[in-house]
Amino acid sequence: MSNAVIRRIAASKKTLVGSVLALGVAGSMLAAVPAQAAPAGAKAIAQQMIKDPAQFAAFDKIVSHESGWNPSATNASSGAYGLVQALPGSKMASAGADWKTNPATQIKWGLDYMNERYGSPVGAWNFWQANHWY
Repeated sequence: MSNAVIRRIAASKKTLVGSVLALGVAGSMLAAVPAQAAPAGAKAIAQQMIKDPAQFAAFDKIVSHESGWNPSATNASSGAYGLVQALPGSKMASAGADWKTNPATQIKWGLDYMNERYGSPVGAWNFWQANHWY
């Protein structure tokens, strides 16, 4: 084989490898989009449900600490589940049969819980700050 042919083959391989790497990076970025989109959607749902800015801010802080706005977050040691880390997660069934997958159902249950136990999300956040749980 001539040197020119070898150079063309090597150049083609470099282009191919570069393309494969670029596709792999793009695929990784696209795979991350749903995980990032879910929290934004859940947070938007909560903002629609919680009109008072102070109450929403408190709810946001709790959910950010507890689950990072991941509706399928599961605590490996306790088994707590969902946005608000209900223990057991099946408690949220009182807000809807779709509690495992529907952020709105989890938010409704979490708000009811915070209002009943602490008077409000602000009350729950005050307790959380003192105890690092609620």
